[in-house]
Amino acid sequence: MPESIFVIGSSNTDMVIQSDRLPKPGETIMGGHFLMNAGGKGANQAVAAARLNGRVYFVANVGTDVFGQRAIEQFVREKINTDFISADLIHPSGVALINVDANGENCITVAPGANGYLTPDLVAKVLQQITPRDLVLVQLEIPMATIEYLVRQCARQSVRVILNPAPARHLSDELIEKVFLITPNEREAEFLTGISIGEPASIKMAAERLHQKGIANVIITLGKRGAYWSSVNGYGYVEAPSRKAIDTTAAGDCFNGALTVALSENKSLEEATRFACKAASLSVTKVGAQASMPTLQELEDVHT
Repeated sequence: MPESIFVIGSSNTDMVIQSDRLPKPGETIMGGHFLMNAGGKGANQAVAAARLNGRVYFVANVGTDVFGQRAIEQFVREKINTDFISADLIHPSGVALINVDANGENCITVAPGANGYLTPDLVAKVLQQITPRDLVLVQLEIPMATIEYLVRQCARQSVRVILNPAPARHLSDELIEKVFLITPNEREAEFLTGISIGEPASIKMAAERLHQKGIANVIITLGKRGAYWSSVNGYGYVEAPSRKAIDTTAAGDCFNGALTVALSENKSLEEATRFACKAASLSVTKVGAQASMPTLQELEDVHT
């Protein structure tokens, strides 16, 4: 039986405006289309994993407002275990404002709300349920103190942590060396290593720099170009299937959710990367964050 997946992270409501182009500073653009979708990197990745038949537990902190209530209802519909979602009586649920242009590119501003109060105490009770067979997936939209506590405790319990370092924040070498796998995109890899990402040689160099910090497994995502994987067993590129992008908002979250499902099924790092690229390439053909996450059946129906 596949291992359980514990996704620990943020839950937001995304307010999305689609327009021909992104506004410049100080500019107002008229004529956009408005959508309100469930989002947040943690929630997105939990939904992505659940739709691909992962056994998912989501750990988060949401407000008691209508946004938090609707989020939990949606997780239940997605067959995600919600036992470890805390209801914050003081702080509102997180909200993200997203602009998307005609090419599917986006810019995002997040008001974290209750996500900023997902404390180590709220995570501690979850750790009692996690075994070395399970996988933990975490991002950087929750407090760094909580992430550091989580990674440290998981290392003591021999639990594998997949760290999606988004949005980019400073990470200590002490934290990085305790992580099983890190999955930065090009900008995040450059932020973490100081290496400008461009030609293939620079991507390999950035991965090597992360290995030197003590982490055994690295995947650098490259958008529509696919991803680069590297471990003690080898390295290589995986090309992403070519798709017409409509909205790239949660493609990275889809990649991480799918990747974790594949690893929970004991696929190799290369196989898991290939599966994740296929899922992410399909997600960009739909609008929205969680709404764009493909099901396993949809992936099986696509031959390329």
